[in-house]
Amino acid sequence: MISFLIFLGVFLFMECVTWLTHKYIMHGLMWYFHEDHHQPKYEDTFERNDIFFVIFAIPSIVLFYFGVQAGFNYLFFIACGVTTYGACYFLIHDVLIHQRFKWFKNTKNKYLIGLRKAHKIHHKHLGKEHGECFGMLFVPFKYYKM
Repeated sequence: MISFLIFLGVFLFMECVTWLTHKYIMHGLMWYFHEDHHQPKYEDTFERNDIFFVIFAIPSIVLFYFGVQAGFNYLFFIACGVTTYGACYFLIHDVLIHQRFKWFKNTKNKYLIGLRKAHKIHHKHLGKEHGECFGMLFVPFKYYKM
C-alpha cells in the first residue's frame, strides 16, 4: 500500500514539477531549447525541445537502478511515478495535442478537448513572455466549458 501511495504522490507531484519547469526553466533559462516548439509548422521530426525528455529520463533511470539494487525500495516507486507521468505527458502533449503521431485525432472526451484548448492558449504566444497554462494534465476548469 505504501508503495502505491509513493507512486501516486510522485505522479501527482510531477504536475507541479512540470508547471514550474515549464514556466521558469523552459520559458526562462533554457528557452533556446524550447523556442522551436513554439514556432508554427515545425517541419523536422525532432525538436530541440525534445532534450527535456532526456533530462527527465536520466533521474528516472538512476532511481530505477538504485531502487532495484536495494530490493525494490521506495526509489523504485518514485521512478515508477516519474516514468508514468512522462508516458502520460508524451501521450497527451505529443500525441493528442501536437499530433506528432496521428493516433487520437477525433476525440469527443471533454477532458481531452479541454487540455487541447488550454495548450492552444499557451501556444498563442510565440515568445517566452506572457505565457499561460504551463501545466499538462491539470488545467483551469474554464477550458472544459469553452
